[in-house]
Order: sequence, then structure tokens, then C-alpha cells
Amino acid sequence: MRSTSIIPHSRPTLGTADRQAISAAIASGQLAQGPRVTAFEARVARLTGTAGGVAVSSGTAALHLALVALGVGPGDEVILPSYLCAGPLHAIQHAGATPRLVDCDPTTYNLDPSHVKRSLTRYTKALLVPHLFGLPADLSELMSLGVPVIEDCAQALGATYRDRPVGGFGELAICSFYATKVITTGEGGMLLARDVRLLRRAQDLREYDKRRTFRTRFNYKMTDFQAALGLSQLRQLPVFLAKRRALADRYNQELRGLPLAGPFVPADRDHIFYRYVVRVGRGLVPMLSRLERAGVSARRPVFRPLHRYLKLAGFPGTEEAWRTALSLPIYPTLKGDIERVIGAVRRLFLGQAGGLDKKIVRARG
Repeated sequence: MRSTSIIPHSRPTLGTADRQAISAAIASGQLAQGPRVTAFEARVARLTGTAGGVAVSSGTAALHLALVALGVGPGDEVILPSYLCAGPLHAIQHAGATPRLVDCDPTTYNLDPSHVKRSLTRYTKALLVPHLFGLPADLSELMSLGVPVIEDCAQALGATYRDRPVGGFGELAICSFYATKVITTGEGGMLLARDVRLLRRAQDLREYDKRRTFRTRFNYKMTDFQAALGLSQLRQLPVFLAKRRALADRYNQELRGLPLAGPFVPADRDHIFYRYVVRVGRGLVPMLSRLERAGVSARRPVFRPLHRYLKLAGFPGTEEAWRTALSLPIYPTLKGDIERVIGAVRRLFLGQAGGLDKKIVRARG
């Protein structure tokens, strides 16, 4: 029977401080882009070790600005993984460039540098590097390829690679502050840059009003009451990350011994567990349905690989990830509900051990 209450796959973490911050912004009368946006940009830039930020209306808008600021346009190629949500594909097409998809490493779910290297052409103008599910990509290898890197930190704000925060390695970085991201402004995003010239270029493109010259610009601004929420959330980020890691540790302990593989974290990286993704054998879709009936909303962490949208063949690592990756609920307010999730997962696997794929590896401790 279906449980009377469903544990959601993800949810925003909002509290009294957030409500007070938004109320104060509204009471100030400054609703559109203003001083809170400027303060939010400065604090995210400080967190990532970049020269500055440009707050915008969405993560997709941030990527679009990043591409245009780099001079990417018609005739240029942008390399990105197929195992990714569709937002970046839209941004690349908005810029008039051509997406060049590459395969992922099905162990970390991030870009495989060897596949990127083989995909480089004289038309390659940028490399989009997502830190998927909160685990930094292999930045050392990817940065050595000599292509301008745009880090996608939409799922990894606060993560570190070799003891440095992600977002400060590439020429540019982007963040998303959608409702269920690591921190939220409801909708919203930000472009970050190490080079002040790229930063100024993106600032110029973000808005079109009161300019001496005309060029194609955009209306991508963030509002001040969104930024007020972002500032409040940013102050809570260390607590959010500590709770995510504690929940991941609990999953690691309680799911040990089941026929599934837990998250793999290389020694030089810090995982913030935006998603807690396990690898299972065949039968992912029935598992999702059974968990839903048990009151647990689990998901495929990537709805549909990009190569399937574009009707491209190949991508065996991505296909393996799409067939086997199961994302369990994880967010700072999960708290006691994790017991129900663990119980449902254990019943699912222990009750069907005889029918599961014998090749599934055991959960890592």
C-alpha cells in the first residue's frame, strides 16, 4: 500500500531568518536589483575565491552570459557531458554555438578527461565542467587541456578540490539558486570570474537600460528580495553542508552490505552530497516505483541524457549511469525521515536479493 505521506526527493531549507530577511527587503521598498544584489555577489565571490560575481535570473542565464562574455558564438563548439540536465544545452544554443557531447565516468558521474581530450577540435571554444551531485570533477586534468573552462557549480557550492573551493579554477563559473539547490533565492543564478575584464563584460550584458551605445544585451537581473534570501541562506551554508554530510554518513553506514554501490569520493575532493546517488543493477524503474509506494520519492538524478535528446549514438558510460543511478532523498531538513528511507531501501533489496543482478557491487563503507 502507498504510504499516507511521501518523503520528497528534495526540498528547500527555509526558516525564520530567511523570512525576516525577505520581509526587511520588501519593507525597504527596494525590490529590483539594488544593494543586496551587490552584497550577495561579493560574498559568493569571496566564498569561491573569484574577482567578483554577476547575479542573474537563473543558472541558464548565467551560462548564456558566460558563453557570450567568452566570445562564443556561431561556428564555435562547446564541450559538455551528455549526463546532465537540459539547461546548459539551451544556453549553448542561445549563444548560437554547437554542443559537442562527451561521455562521463560512470563511477564519479563527472566528465571523463580522456573523452574530452579526444573530442577537442579547432572549433572548440569552451569546456563546461559540471561538479555533478556535489562532487568536484577532475579539474587538474581538465584544466591542462588548454581550453577555457566554465565550472558549473549549480550542485556544488561549498565543495573543494585539493583544498580549494570549486568555482575559482576556471576562467568562469556559474551557480544556480533554484528552489532546491544547495542555497536558494527561489529562482536565480550567478556568473563568477577570475578575470575582471570578463566580469565587466558580463555586467554590461546583464541589462540594457540607460546605455550610450546599442548592442544586444539582456534583461537577466536578480531582484533585491531574492538576494536578501540568498544572503540569509549563504550565512547558513556551513550548517547546511554539515547536515548533508551527516546524512550521507548515515546512509553509508546503514546501507553497507546491500547489493548496491555507494558514492565514490576520490581522496583529493570534498563531496557536499547535493545528491546521494547509489548504483544498482537492472530494474531501476521498478525500484523507483516500489520506493514511491513505500512513501519514498527517489529519482533518476538526471532525467534524460542529452545525447538521447539529440538522437546521438554511443556514450556507454552515460548509458550505464542512466540505467543504474538511483538518487535517494537528502536535504538538511530530512532529519528523522531518513529512518523511513533506510527502512524502505533495506526492505527493497533484502526482500528481493534473489532476483537482483548478481554483478552489483556491494556498498562502500
